[in-house]
Amino acid sequence: MASDIPYRLLGRTGERVPAIGLGGWHLALKQVDTALCTRIVRTAIDRGITFLDNCWDYNDGASETRMGHALEDGYRQRAFLMTKIDGRSHADAARQLEESLRRLRTDCIDLVQHHEILRFDDPHRVFDADGANRALVEARQAGKIRYIGFTGHKDPRIHLYMLDIAREHGFHFDAVQMPLNVMDWHYRSFGKLVLPELVKDGIGVLGMKPLANGIILSSKTVSAMECLRYALHLPASVVITGVDSMEVLDQACAAAALPPLGEEEAKAILAKTAGAAARGEYEPFKTSSIFDGTASNPEWLGDEPARLQALMPE
Repeated sequence: MASDIPYRLLGRTGERVPAIGLGGWHLALKQVDTALCTRIVRTAIDRGITFLDNCWDYNDGASETRMGHALEDGYRQRAFLMTKIDGRSHADAARQLEESLRRLRTDCIDLVQHHEILRFDDPHRVFDADGANRALVEARQAGKIRYIGFTGHKDPRIHLYMLDIAREHGFHFDAVQMPLNVMDWHYRSFGKLVLPELVKDGIGVLGMKPLANGIILSSKTVSAMECLRYALHLPASVVITGVDSMEVLDQACAAAALPPLGEEEAKAILAKTAGAAARGEYEPFKTSSIFDGTASNPEWLGDEPARLQALMPE
């Protein structure tokens, strides 16, 4: 099937990725069996949606395992594969990465990201001498991964701080993932504060939560197609959206194939969401911990740096 999906550059990497990407979390939900997951992944790739999102912790690893199965029979070679790890220490990051490689049935993952950078201490742990970023740099040198990024959904100021700490360590991220949707512009906005910095620095922009798992639709202010088209009109490299049925995949393909929204159309959509978005009610990942896997499972992060633990009194 010929693809109508437009492709964009992933920052300075030179990689061309589809404007819309396939989220991994939905692929192991109870209403999605292994056969449907395989059909979704392979049909998406056949239609040009070759950017695949996943995470070490999604559905206790089932999302990666299913995606790995779906990528057999030559599909891995056609995909740009991304996953995320939670470990903040060198040891935990390296262990989680090895698990992801095994589940995804590949010897190299295109992009691996530090997941859920939600706290102001996260950047310091990641860039500690015995931190997770050293593990990813070593994995890149060993040919196990190609690019390194980070994700978060809490506060744009934490994203900016992560970028500052990376600069202090002479490190340039290849990609950054964050919420970009019709509500974000009005409350604690990644689109206003972080997006321009990423574009300026040549860092690939991965937009996520264009519908916030359907929560935005419950505001009764916008349609799913408006949500997708608004996110797609932003200067993101790829907009990642969850897919749990063939109908939802069809909708994502249709949105990506349409001409981009004009600025006046985008402003009209934002005007419809201004009131509902003002307090973050429809972006609970910003205002609560219910979306924070590492808050419910702090052991995923691993131990604090040993040198800091040594400072604690007996």
